[in-house]
Order: sequence, then structure tokens, then C-alpha cells
Amino acid sequence: MPEPTTERMLNNPASLDKHALRGRVLSLALPALGEQLLNFCVSLFDTYLAGQVSTAHHEVGVYTTTVGIASYISWLATLVFALVGTGTTALVARARGAGDFDEANRLANRSLTLAGALGLAVFAMLVILAPFYAQMQQLHGESYRVAVRFLRIDAVGQVFFCYCLIGSAALRGTGDMRTPMFVLGVVNVLNMILSSTLVFGLGPIEKWGIDGIVTGTVTARICGGLLMLGVLSRGVHDLKLRIAYLVPEMRDIRRILRIGGPAAVDGILMWSGQWLFLMIISRLGDGSQEMAFTAAHMIGMEAEALTYLPATAWGYAAATLTGLSLGARDPARARSLGNEAARQCVVVAIAGALVYLFGAHLIYGVMTAEPAVRAIGIPALRFLSWYQIPLAVMIVYIHAIRGAGDTRTVMVINVVGVIGIRLPVAYFFGIVCSGGLIGAWSGMCVDVVLRMIAATIYYRRGRWSRPLDANI
Repeated sequence: MPEPTTERMLNNPASLDKHALRGRVLSLALPALGEQLLNFCVSLFDTYLAGQVSTAHHEVGVYTTTVGIASYISWLATLVFALVGTGTTALVARARGAGDFDEANRLANRSLTLAGALGLAVFAMLVILAPFYAQMQQLHGESYRVAVRFLRIDAVGQVFFCYCLIGSAALRGTGDMRTPMFVLGVVNVLNMILSSTLVFGLGPIEKWGIDGIVTGTVTARICGGLLMLGVLSRGVHDLKLRIAYLVPEMRDIRRILRIGGPAAVDGILMWSGQWLFLMIISRLGDGSQEMAFTAAHMIGMEAEALTYLPATAWGYAAATLTGLSLGARDPARARSLGNEAARQCVVVAIAGALVYLFGAHLIYGVMTAEPAVRAIGIPALRFLSWYQIPLAVMIVYIHAIRGAGDTRTVMVINVVGVIGIRLPVAYFFGIVCSGGLIGAWSGMCVDVVLRMIAATIYYRRGRWSRPLDANI
């Protein structure tokens, strides 16, 4: 007997039962969690390897800092791809919820065409602007050379990895979280094998040092993009590459971009805010301590993914179920599913908070061998534990609102929070009051709490459940 599809289960009146809601959310969130953890492992492993490369002839934390900054910039690429990915998930989910599988497939194909164009644009941006980004973060000498080389090599991987990201967005719109998890699992395993082999050498393969990290990562990302295209060329969940649908058609492109446009602007402004936040971090100390503060920050942000990524997984589930429910013209079910996702994620956030509170020493002990970085990072990570619940709730509701196609409201909430609150508070407590990393991270905490309140109030009022044309 075939397994029931997400759409069929949503159209079942019993799906509003509390136990059915819980099971429906978990069935999508757990595979999405696997996807997020595997994606996270790529950057985490790169940061770990950077912390193990000898820095005997360089300043404290140089490689951890440099790879972390390069990863920040690489993150920009994924935010640019949100121009397509957010609109793809929302529109594919609405079409599937309404039972129009052909429209869902057409929109998915058109999204992949747009992804290719964006991938080339990101490649050009990273190659041209790599020196500028390194200079903005006051990198010099060896750290400057490593950062520029890292970004320019990484640009090649983005040309292919865009297909992995957009293909995953389309599949999530159908309720398929397992295929993206499988593809990213391949990417992660390849990255760990190739990067560690190239960094430390093996048999006849000589040590590449820090360059081995980005080479292994790029190779894995290229393979991930090609694998996703291979999966879609064979077809999965009624999504299949079709030449006729790959040809650009302005009506579909406009629909995707009208939803994805605010999401991309939101992402780029958020990245700009995070970049300025990183500039504040880099100015917390003087001399050798300058790199130590930044290295401690990078490791802390990697560790915080223990909360952030599970919240994103439950957010993906909320976004998909919201789109499918609204496509089936059932906003009450959409609201119930979003609230259930937020409740479940609170449990995950509590677990993350306990890990940071009691395991900070272990985390920094594993991630870096430099005492100065540990001394700064351990108390700061313990400080972060208190705001993990607001972070998780905020992420879930933000994704649910995006899943409804209401990306403009999300853009306003995020920009006001990061630009208007996080940066001024971080600068005041971190630099003016000489509060160090805890002072700077205070701005992050205040920002998240206020954005959580705004997103929760907006979600409970339900304006996001209006017909899609009203939202865009």
C-alpha cells in the first residue's frame, strides 16, 4: 500500500487532531533536521580543521578567523539564492496543496533556470570583490592572502551548489525532506574525506595545509549540485526536469521573484548587518587579542547551530505545511501546524541551552588549541544559553510566514531588528562600555528577543493567511 502523501494527509479532517498535528510536523521536521545538520557539518568541520592547522609563525587564531570570515561571505551566496528558493517553496507548496502538480513542476523547473543565472552572478561577485571583503575585516599578511584565495576558489563551488539549494527548496515545497537530506549527506561525507586528506596528507598525497579545506569543500559542493540535477532528471515526487519548462517564461519568473525579491533583499540586508556586527567583534581587542576575539566569536556561532539549525528544520516544516494548507484553502490548519512546530522547537531550544551552559568548556576545548580563544569564548557561550528559546520560536514563525508568501513583513522585522537594534546595542556594550564578547553578544540577544515578540504577534493575528496575490 503506498505511503500517504503530505497533501492527502492535510486534506483529512482528522489532521486538526492534536496527535495528528504533532506527527505531521515531526514527519517533516526530522528529515529537515538531518539536512540542516549535514549542511552545518560542512562549515563546522572546516572550522575544526582550521583550528588544527599550525599557526606557530602567525598571530593567534589567524586560520580560524580567516576561514570563519570567508564562510560568512560564502553565506551571502545562500542568501542571494533565497531570491529564488523562498518563492519556489511557497509557490510549489501552494500548487501542490491545490492539487495542481503540473504547475508545481513547471515552477520548479523555472526556478532551476534562474538558479543557474544567479550562480554565475555570485561567482563573478566573489572573484571580483574578494580583496575588498578581506580589507574590510582588517585582514593583512597571511590572513589576507588566505581569505582572498579561499573566496575565489569557493566561488567555483557556488556555480554548482546553487542547483542543490534550489532543488532542495522545490522538494521541500512538495513535503519531501528526505531527498535533500540524502544529497547533503553525500556532500558532507565527501567534504570530510577530501578536506582532511588534503589538509594533513595521506600516503602519496602531500599536505596542502589551509588550502586543502576550501578545495575539499568546493569539490564536495560541485558533486552535490550535479547529484541534485541527476535526481531531478530521473524525477521524484512528480518533479522532473523538462526542457520545455526550463525555458524562461516571464509570467512564472515574475511570480517567483515577487515573493523571492523581498526575501533576497531581506537576506542581503541581514548579511550586511551581520557583516557590520563582525566588524564590531573584530574591534573588541588590540594586538594579538584582536584575532582571539574574532576566533572565539566564530567558534561560538558555529556552536550555536545546535539551536539554530534544528529551529530552521522545524521552520522548514512549518513553511511547507503552511503553504500546502493555504493551497488547500484551510488557514486554520496552517495556523495550528505553525503553532505546533513552535511548541516542539522549544524543547530542542532547552536542550541547546543546557549544552551551552554546561558544555562550553568542552566545545572550545575541542574546537581550538589556543588558550586565549578559550578564555574569551567559554563565558560568552554560557551567556548565550539564556536566549535560545526566543531564538527558536522566532525562527519557526519567520519561516511559517515566509511559507505563506508574506516575505515583505519578514523583511521589515529582520531589518529593523538587526540594523536598528543589534548593531547599536552591540557597539555600545561591546566597545563603548568595553564589555568584550559578552557585551557585543548582548546586542544579538536583545535583537532576537524583540524579533521573536514581533513575529509571534504578527503570526497570531493571521494576516499572512490572506490569498497570495494580496501578499505580493
